[in-house]
Amino acid sequence: MDSDSLFRRASKLFPGGVNSPVRFYSPRPIYFSRSTGTRLFDVSGKEYLDFSMGFGAVFGGYANSDILDLAMDAFANPVPEGVVSENEIILGELIHGAVPSVEMMRFTNSGTEATMHAIRLARAYTGRNIIVKMNGGFHGAHDYALIGAGSGAATFGTPTSPGIPDEVSRTVLVGEFNHRDSIEEIFSKHGRDIAAVIVEPIMGNMGVIKPEDGFLKFLREITEKYGSLLIFDEVITGFRFRYGAYQDMVNVRPDITTMGKIIGGGMPVGLFGGREEIMKNISPSGKVYQSGTFSANPYTMATGIAALKYLRTIDYEATIRLAKWVEEKLKPYAEAGIRVNRAYNMFTPFFNTQEVKDYSSAKNSDSGRFMKFFSELLRYGIYLSPGQFETSFIGPAHTPEEVEMAAFKMVYALENELNESGHKEE
Repeated sequence: MDSDSLFRRASKLFPGGVNSPVRFYSPRPIYFSRSTGTRLFDVSGKEYLDFSMGFGAVFGGYANSDILDLAMDAFANPVPEGVVSENEIILGELIHGAVPSVEMMRFTNSGTEATMHAIRLARAYTGRNIIVKMNGGFHGAHDYALIGAGSGAATFGTPTSPGIPDEVSRTVLVGEFNHRDSIEEIFSKHGRDIAAVIVEPIMGNMGVIKPEDGFLKFLREITEKYGSLLIFDEVITGFRFRYGAYQDMVNVRPDITTMGKIIGGGMPVGLFGGREEIMKNISPSGKVYQSGTFSANPYTMATGIAALKYLRTIDYEATIRLAKWVEEKLKPYAEAGIRVNRAYNMFTPFFNTQEVKDYSSAKNSDSGRFMKFFSELLRYGIYLSPGQFETSFIGPAHTPEEVEMAAFKMVYALENELNESGHKEE
């Protein structure tokens, strides 16, 4: 059994041979059979040091005994699906205690579901229809999230996928992350009809892009001025840099927060929550409908509890220092067309000759060069998130020795690429 034969079989069953497009890379993805700690093992037995970590979901490392030991009781003594259990209360209390803005919440099965329901709730609560998102911001794969920029800042967006009705795109306006003028123009024209602004407080789905100083506070101020809600999509950033949410690190309190990934301890999960007066509009206490057979399922709740209890014990600063070390090792190659964007313990190597600070600059990156770099690292046993516009992660399971070795191999791969292409200066 090898990846070639498995991909041939998969291609007969799944579009493109995969069940999520980000898992595909040319000529075909590697098939993995097991994982432990920070290591992946493919079906041929080759070992890789992983910096994708389930696209950030497995922050504590694979087969983490501190999480598994606490979670196994749920599997040994299963609670039926589709009923209420104490575990959902325990996990909810842990999150409520760590994220003050989440006064009430509802668990879902994915970040996509969480943002979809958050948008519906915002529209119902405000009685308005228009949503503002950021160009290049990703909030899942539902219709209202798959909208890109139109022909101008104050014009309605355009679908980024076939199958989305024009009626949907006419309810979404697309602003530019880190560009206040863009947002001000949108609000000056449509402000009284805007239900909410939804934003990743640190962009993670077009690569890592940090907010410029004051941008998030500006979003808070302008939404308050016009009576709109502010939704922070912390599916990636929640519990990533501290025991809690990124919003409290920058002292900006949104009306609604969405989370996922880390809070499930490696199991499928999503959450949307916020002010009690807003959340009470969710059924059955209110009229805004949301449901799901597997929402707050006992297995995810158990692994989520175990994960958060584990995260209370870790040294977050150590993970940040390791990511900074990778950034410093690659920084000398900026003039050769590679720039590392880092936010705390997550990073993206952009193949770009300019600073990457928004969607416009990000899309000018050389995806071809990145994929050559990615493929070269695979040969060396290093697995980054597979795509120029994805984010790689360092967590508490990564050791200084592993990160040092990986950074050395990244430098070696760059040196080889530059020597072959003639990019390197004499």
